[in-house]
Amino acid sequence: MDRVLKVLVVDDSAYVRKVVKQMLSRSPFLEVVGTARDGREALELAEQLDPDVVTCDLIMPELDGVGFVREQMRRRPLPIIIMSIASETGEAALTALDAGAVDFVQKPTALATEKIFEVSDELIEKVKAAAGIPMARVKISAPPAEAEAATQQSPAPVTRKELADVVVIGISTGGPQALKQLIPQLPADFPAPVAMVMHMPVGYTEMYARKLDEQSPLEVREAHEGDVLRAGLVLLAPAGRHLTLRRRAGGEVVAHLDSRPFELPHRPSVDVLFQSAAEVYKQRVLGVVMTGMGSDGRAGAAWIKAQGGLVYTESEETCVVYGMPSSVVEAGLSDLSVPLDKMAQAIREAV
Repeated sequence: MDRVLKVLVVDDSAYVRKVVKQMLSRSPFLEVVGTARDGREALELAEQLDPDVVTCDLIMPELDGVGFVREQMRRRPLPIIIMSIASETGEAALTALDAGAVDFVQKPTALATEKIFEVSDELIEKVKAAAGIPMARVKISAPPAEAEAATQQSPAPVTRKELADVVVIGISTGGPQALKQLIPQLPADFPAPVAMVMHMPVGYTEMYARKLDEQSPLEVREAHEGDVLRAGLVLLAPAGRHLTLRRRAGGEVVAHLDSRPFELPHRPSVDVLFQSAAEVYKQRVLGVVMTGMGSDGRAGAAWIKAQGGLVYTESEETCVVYGMPSSVVEAGLSDLSVPLDKMAQAIREAV
């Protein structure tokens, strides 16, 4: 990184503003150029200070976080990272992502305590990544009526190659928006189960799966211990637990949730899901690595390829962050690079 990034911090708590400024100042590449108490003040400062990235609380007087994201995106799209507490603001956080926010960091507590420093490294990493996001690639969801109309369209017929019996998907930054585009395009008669890992803080995955289910012909839900994988079902790994697949003596494949392995940077981990899918389904696996920072999914893709399975990656032109797919491509593990708008068709042709 060859320049110092300008950050605007928005929070109605003076303590949180001070602490977030301290946290970000630990990096020589970040400078907090301003702080705002609410969304209205933030809009003015964003215009004056021209920040590279904004961190934003959700619950604020005057204009809340969702209102600020919507209005800022209308005026001039900027990378906005939501900082919130899941128990209080889960619904609002998902709405802010739909409105164009690029990522979110979970505050450990609403109280003015030292606990907030625990998210320091994650926040610095996400702010740096957000600064490089081409805002033209950030999906802003259509209003519900339009989104519903889009999902009613029958998918185009495809020639099926029947190469895979399961689809496993790994995704991170930009994921909530991308999956809302991809999963509703899979038809009700899709012949294989789908299992997904998305890096999300604890407290959001069940709510997100429920929203995705409302928009999709397939059944989408957060995975539970012992769920039987079947055609027509999409399982999302719960935040904080690894999702693995196991074959029972009777032949059915079920979901298993575990906190171990502990040492991985992400829980759930794409690598863990992909490896278990390769062990259970052998060459009959399609692994899909989509937008996200880092390299989670690369080792898992290697397991799938070692068993003779297929690996697709989202192409750079539609990724919000071309990190995870790039790591798979550079390792020579991608069979096909596909833009987001063509991914559903590519998946349907493989199974």
